[in-house]
Amino acid sequence: MDPKHIGDVHRHLEKQKELLSEIKRSLSHELHTLQVEEEVLMRKYYEFMVAQDLIDKACFSVGFITGNDNNKA
Repeated sequence: MDPKHIGDVHRHLEKQKELLSEIKRSLSHELHTLQVEEEVLMRKYYEFMVAQDLIDKACFSVGFITGNDNNKA
């Protein structure tokens, strides 16, 4: 590599490092946002299933203990 281009290469790599750091922060923020959204949706889905009485029926049909004695033999 030509020594007179070392400075240009160094500046270019520093700029790339800054861009990658910003992308990492942005992606981390987006991931966190999606994880929170997933948690909210799963809670709402669970609430819906409970309201429809589907959780107890599904647990009973596969043999999970549901907190009541309906699934005893």
